[in-house]
Amino acid sequence: MEQLDQLKAILHSKRANIYYLEKCRVMQKDGRVLYLTEAKAENQYWNIPIANTTCLLLGTGTSVTQAAMRMLASAGVLVGFCGGGATPLLMATEIEWMTPQSEYRPTEYMQAWMQFWFDAEKRLTVAQQFQHTRMDFIQTIWNKDRELKAHGISAEEPSIQKAIERCRDRTDHAVNVGNLLQAEAELTKKFYRYIATTVGYGDFTRKRDGQDLANSFLNHGNYLAYGLAATTLWVLGIPHGFAVMHGKTRRGALVFDVADLIKDALVLPWAFICAKENATEQEFRQQCLQAFTDHDALGVMFEDVKRAALTNGFEPNKAEVSGP
Repeated sequence: MEQLDQLKAILHSKRANIYYLEKCRVMQKDGRVLYLTEAKAENQYWNIPIANTTCLLLGTGTSVTQAAMRMLASAGVLVGFCGGGATPLLMATEIEWMTPQSEYRPTEYMQAWMQFWFDAEKRLTVAQQFQHTRMDFIQTIWNKDRELKAHGISAEEPSIQKAIERCRDRTDHAVNVGNLLQAEAELTKKFYRYIATTVGYGDFTRKRDGQDLANSFLNHGNYLAYGLAATTLWVLGIPHGFAVMHGKTRRGALVFDVADLIKDALVLPWAFICAKENATEQEFRQQCLQAFTDHDALGVMFEDVKRAALTNGFEPNKAEVSGP
């Protein structure tokens, strides 16, 4: 157990790895978590560095032992069971997470979240803050990422600047969450059109069950982002059900709210670039994970969720501020 306790030393916001596995067996061996793949000549074992891993997605043809689950839980790794391409097995709009259980969980952020959550106006305020962070992140990444700029992608393109400015105005003047969802959807459609045209992908229609590469990569990358969001909420101790935007039609929708902070900035452009280049799913996944690391996607999620909780929830009393 001493070894497992040491694994928790790496903050989740600084962990680098997300794993998506297919056709393998996850097991514990010699104090490590490994996955076994069967090759023609011999079986091959591959190490999973659980101390530096946020979540593990188990796709088709996988199994996991109880001993491996115990080590994953002890290291604070979330485990999700999904279908091929990281798409959930039962529903395309929901993902179920097996979260590590511990008697020592933070309560500060959950209590702060609950203080504002039952107030519709405060929920709307947090949703607006999330949307502004999303747009800020898009502008920051698209304007500074050299690889994206090499493909002609820039938030300084006049039509994109105008679309973002319009969305910001609609966000500020939204009177309910429905207004925000409509503004968000219209902006994302403009992004699809702009990126598809810029990288030379051609005509594109967003369909979650679409079989073309761009739609498949968008689905796959989005669920990687959901893994980061689920990890963020678990670490902060905030239940997934207390959403601020998507809650009416999606159970556990706070995961989707938080993932939206980084999805369009990172997943969306690389889905089209990789589809245009006819990349494999593994190549696209590696590109996404690298982008998450390069641009500190987890850190963005942690900081914005913490800020939303503490600025809209708790109002410390004088005793708490001044001390005894």
